[in-house]
Amino acid sequence: MKSFKAILILFFIITALPFRDAAAVDLAGSKDHPLLRRFAGSEIVGYQAKRFEASELQTSTFNRYNLETKKREYVKPPLKPEGRLTRIWYEVPGDTGSLEVFRNYINELTAKGFVILYDSKKDPDAIRWSNYLAPFGSMDIQTSRSNYVFYAAAQNGICVLTAKKSRPEGDIYLHLTVVEWGKDDAVYKSKRGAYVALDIIEMQPMVQKMVTVSADEMAQSLSAVGKVSLYGIYFDPGKWDIKTTSRPALQEIATLLKNKPALKLHVVGHTDNIGGYEVNTVLSKRRAEAVVATLVKEFGISALRLTANGAAYLAPVASNSTEAGRAKNRRVELVPR
Repeated sequence: MKSFKAILILFFIITALPFRDAAAVDLAGSKDHPLLRRFAGSEIVGYQAKRFEASELQTSTFNRYNLETKKREYVKPPLKPEGRLTRIWYEVPGDTGSLEVFRNYINELTAKGFVILYDSKKDPDAIRWSNYLAPFGSMDIQTSRSNYVFYAAAQNGICVLTAKKSRPEGDIYLHLTVVEWGKDDAVYKSKRGAYVALDIIEMQPMVQKMVTVSADEMAQSLSAVGKVSLYGIYFDPGKWDIKTTSRPALQEIATLLKNKPALKLHVVGHTDNIGGYEVNTVLSKRRAEAVVATLVKEFGISALRLTANGAAYLAPVASNSTEAGRAKNRRVELVPR
């Protein structure tokens, strides 16, 4: 009798789970984000995961899609969080409409402590959606459907929201787009029903992976190209306090100077272009001064051998239009005096 009761309880537990359709066949290598359940009957048809990416999240009415800059334009500037990105496309075939899916996600997000920053169904001006979905067509995402399955969907069925959840280990941002198809379409590989595009951005600083340059390598670079670029000296965004993880790089600079007692250096701070020229001029100079001060105070280097300078973003080594490029531009350079 006890065995029968146990089986019966297990049966009810399994059949009560609303999270996914047992018949759903997800895209190979894809998975749900652990933070959020899927709508019942969905299957994953698109998936992308990046350790660090910059995103653009809507908080106001969409104006237009600029074909020249290939960017969306809004009434208010969008949020631009950076961090771990998980992008999932779900297909919900059948009689389900986009609004039903949208409302379910809002309830789920609210229950999990998210604050809704933008809801297109509460935006009286959310009628200018022409070309809003254009970027979907060029997304670099693994998918078993056409990349245009969102772009070609019915304009009147589009639902969009942006949400945020604050937490000690890093805020989470979420962007949701739901569209609707009235019938199957072989060209776009779509099924009648709804499609969900879910972007989850887990805020976190980019992990620096540049290898510490040794004193000998610094000497070779100074001799060969007249400077050495260092990426092992770390600062928090907008600050000039040197982080403790910078010590190996500072030790190598000190070793270089002790090995070459006649060498005098300009220590030059370089930044990306975020924040404007005046801010970055001050920031780059302060960071260079912090490096000089640390070498003098903690490593016994004479202050007469070091001069701090700030170049802001006037000498980039990569484009400032991408986070990868901006990361390369944030550096400290040593130049012989």
